[in-house]
Amino acid sequence: MNDFPTYAAFEAEARARGFDEVLVRDWAPDKVLDTHTHDFSAWVRVNGGEMWLTVGDATQHLLPGQQFEVGAQVPHAERYGAAGANLWVARRRVA
Repeated sequence: MNDFPTYAAFEAEARARGFDEVLVRDWAPDKVLDTHTHDFSAWVRVNGGEMWLTVGDATQHLLPGQQFEVGAQVPHAERYGAAGANLWVARRRVA
């Protein structure tokens, strides 16, 4: 796993990997997003708080410094912890 000490470092790596949008997302405490898809692939770094990501039958508990990727149109669910979460998100739109 790569260590990104700053948002600028994460953004530079994301752009080098071909992601066309990089942003910061803050999620409210205990927020739940039921199974859904996106029209973009995402590479995400948890920067603060915690979250649970479910893809298929597998659920990952993610803490600050951990990262994950989800492909476009891949069904997944998200749940955020008692303190919410701060995420750095890189998106790559599909044509």
